[in-house]
Amino acid sequence: MKPWIRRSLVGVLALVALAGATVVFALHRAERKMQRELALPAYPLALHEDGTAVERGRYLYMSRGCADCHGANAGGRAFIDDAKTGLKVAGPNLSPGPDSAVKNYGPADWERTLRHGVKPGGRPAMIMPSEDFARWTDADVAAVAAYVRQLPPVAGGAVVMQLPLPVRALYGLGVIQDAAEKIDHTLPPPQPVAEALTVEHGRYVAQGCQGCHGGGLSGGKIPGGPPDWPAAANLTPGEGSALPHYPDAAAFKAMLRDGRRPDGSAVSRVMPFEALARINDIDAEAMYLYLKSLPPRPAGQR
Repeated sequence: MKPWIRRSLVGVLALVALAGATVVFALHRAERKMQRELALPAYPLALHEDGTAVERGRYLYMSRGCADCHGANAGGRAFIDDAKTGLKVAGPNLSPGPDSAVKNYGPADWERTLRHGVKPGGRPAMIMPSEDFARWTDADVAAVAAYVRQLPPVAGGAVVMQLPLPVRALYGLGVIQDAAEKIDHTLPPPQPVAEALTVEHGRYVAQGCQGCHGGGLSGGKIPGGPPDWPAAANLTPGEGSALPHYPDAAAFKAMLRDGRRPDGSAVSRVMPFEALARINDIDAEAMYLYLKSLPPRPAGQR
C-alpha cells in the first residue's frame, strides 16, 4: 500500500473514532443534564380561585401557547410528530384527575415550573418553554393555575419526549439548551405592568416570542426544531426584519388573526396562530409598539 493511502486511511479512521467518542460523550452528558437537580427556594405564591383570576387564566392559557402543547381541554397533545427524524413531543395531561401531571402541585410548584423551567423534584422541565413565562407576574402565574385547577377532568396522556440522536447530542454539547439554562433564576419577581397601549406593556406581552425568535428577538434557526422548520423571523427593525411587512399596528394585528401578510402571502406554519389569534387588541397593538422600539439587530442573531 502506498504511504499516502495508508496515511489517508489512518486519518479517516482517527476522525471516525473522534466523532464516535464525541457522540458518546455528548449523549452521556445529555443524560446527566436531563437528570440534574436544580435547587431553588420555594416561592410563596398566593393562589386565587375567584372568577377574575380564572377568566384571566383562561385568556392566558388560550393565547400564550398552553393549549398548543396541552390541548384546549388540558388533556395533553402531541405538537411535534416528525416521522422522518423520529422527533415526537407531546405535552402531558394537566386537567384535574388521577393521571394529571400537576395533581400534586402546590403554589410553589406552579411558580417553579412556569417561571424557572424546573419540576417539583428539581429536574429541568425540558420541553417546557419557561423562558417565555419567566417574567410573568405573580398574578398571571396564579391565574393560569386557577384556570387549570377548575377545569373538568379528562382522560389524557403523560409527557412524550422522543428525541433523535442528533438532538440529544446537540443538547449534551450545549448547542441546544433547556429553559432552565436560559433563565436567570436570581432575578426578583416582576412587578405588575398596566395593561395599556405602551411599550412597557408590549415588552411584557412579547416575552412569549423568545422561545422561537430568541432572547434578542432577531430570529434564526430554532434550536431543537425539526430540520424542515424555517428560521424564525427577525422581529427587530434591523437587517432582514419582518416588520416592514406591517406598516401599522392594524396590519400586524391582522396577521396574528389570519396568519397572512398584508400582500396575502402566508406566514410560516410554525407560527402558533391558534394561540396568536386569541391575543386581544391591546396586547397585540402594544406588542407592535414594543417591537418597533427595539434596537436594530441583523437577522439570525436570536
